Amino acid sequence: MAEMSLSEIVKLAAETAAAAAMEQVARQERQKQKKKRDWRLRNTKLLLRHYREFVEHSENLKLTLQEETDALEDLYTDELTVEAIKRSKQRTLAMVRFMQSMIEAYRIRCEKGTEEEFRRYKVVHAMYIADEKLTADQIAKCHFVDRRTVFRDINAACETLSVLIFGVDAIHLE
Repeated sequence: MAEMSLSEIVKLAAETAAAAAMEQVARQERQKQKKKRDWRLRNTKLLLRHYREFVEHSENLKLTLQEETDALEDLYTDELTVEAIKRSKQRTLAMVRFMQSMIEAYRIRCEKGTEEEFRRYKVVHAMYIADEKLTADQIAKCHFVDRRTVFRDINAACETLSVLIFGVDAIHLE
């Protein structure tokens, strides 16, 4: 009888340890997915925050890339430096075009949605996209909402924009 009890204890201990290990692995995977999702949301906000600068940078590309390249070629004999700058500017232009298409897709989606969704688009547009940047207070006054609602709208819009920009990787799956 003592052997059976010991055997049962070992079996129970093994099952408990296995369940605890599986739960720990699942917890770590959830944390990993949350960090990945948070990273994409953070990057979406960074892209929006710097959108005007990226547009300006890519517009200048059309006008001054050859002039800059010529000047750099005179300064540096290493072609890799010049090529890296060219590629960086080209990537910026490609990213701006992609962002413009995703923002347009978001605008169309919001126009077809609720008033609240369309307000979210207008808030993001006023804060990050429009030529003249408005402050959160100005946007709140314009839309007759609290200043905090402006930031809630931005957060909600960034959730949707993250999915448009990063695809299924931006979705939090339970």
